[in-house]
Amino acid sequence: MNYFLVSVSNRTNLDLCLKYALAGFTSSISGVWAFCDIAEGDFISFLYGARVYNLYEVVERRALRNASRIGPWPPVTFSMSGRTYYFPFRLSLRPVRYLEEPLVRLEFAYVAENLLLRGGYRKTHFQADQTTLHSVSQMGQLAEPHHLSFALPQHQAVTPRFAFAKGKASPPEVFPFSEVILQAVVRKHLSGTGNLGAFLKACGLHALEAQRLEVLGEKALPEGHVDILVKEATPFGIARKIVVEVKTGRATPKDIAQLLSYRNEIKNECEGAALICKVVSREMVRKATAEDVAVFTFSIRDLDESKCYTFDELLTSLELTKETRI
Repeated sequence: MNYFLVSVSNRTNLDLCLKYALAGFTSSISGVWAFCDIAEGDFISFLYGARVYNLYEVVERRALRNASRIGPWPPVTFSMSGRTYYFPFRLSLRPVRYLEEPLVRLEFAYVAENLLLRGGYRKTHFQADQTTLHSVSQMGQLAEPHHLSFALPQHQAVTPRFAFAKGKASPPEVFPFSEVILQAVVRKHLSGTGNLGAFLKACGLHALEAQRLEVLGEKALPEGHVDILVKEATPFGIARKIVVEVKTGRATPKDIAQLLSYRNEIKNECEGAALICKVVSREMVRKATAEDVAVFTFSIRDLDESKCYTFDELLTSLELTKETRI
């Protein structure tokens, strides 16, 4: 199970989320990313005005067609782009604990650092670590059964898909395959103990035990944003970490330099660094190997670029190959 803080744009929307125990994400790539990133059985809290509200378990995920006609949230129009978005991506929630706590509490440091270094709430959701979930599970008070729900029409349910070919995208039902979606696919792939164990072995990290690690999404550092952070779930004395950069295209020297800056910032607690990309040259593999950076290429098994794929299809077809050409 994972724990996420879901950012809410205004007080009205927050009140509706709390009233109906319902989370919603917009018809944008950020919205579908959050929807794919969060699974049934995960836990979430709402984040608004530098305060954290309640703890919920996700009991159902549903994407809806014609969301503009389905409340409870009004559409949102962004002044910069002039685009109007609706909320087709929904999470039905079971309240676990009632709480309202300031984000400045030490227990929320993992997420607060992300917000501070990003300069605000521009991201729809933030993944927190298991330590944060354990702390939140002791805050506030146990929730009572929630009886007020917002009816979601079954006949309007759809499954979002992703296209590799240009011109195929038609949001909110078909989105272009993008880097954030690849990040979510790789994170969930590595969250499987067997897959993570194979990844560690390929990286030469034989001393680390996959079952003692957690795989987290984007983590902000002063040097930038780590796409995937693998860390010890319950560290003792030293918090070992692995930084992973994910690219949908060709690997470049800049990608290796970025990983090295992350490793230098984390210092002795960084056990390894890995780059996952679509294409890499022999020269790039040589440079990465010299810097002790593991390079993997990703592929989608039996990919047909004329077709569109669901997130689950991408996940089950993902293959990572360690590049050793020197």
